[in-house]
Amino acid sequence: MEKRIGTVLIRVESRENVQMLNDILSDHSDIIIGRQGLHLSSNQSIISLVLEGTTDQIGSLTGRLGRLSGIQVKSVLLKNTDNE
Repeated sequence: MEKRIGTVLIRVESRENVQMLNDILSDHSDIIIGRQGLHLSSNQSIISLVLEGTTDQIGSLTGRLGRLSGIQVKSVLLKNTDNE
């Protein structure tokens, strides 16, 4: 299956599911190229990910994250020109 390059922006509004979030990221560590975390305020943080994987792999990650309460997720995918 064709791989994609993507970025995922995760907004953490509540710390109640941070451990589950980190577990999900660990489960998908094979597609994560880079990760950056920024603290916005006392109860909000942003995590930015750069990924390389199939649409199924990236969809699995974002789908699982999106089901966590207190977490918002947005992603953008591009074709990986190395596949051509």
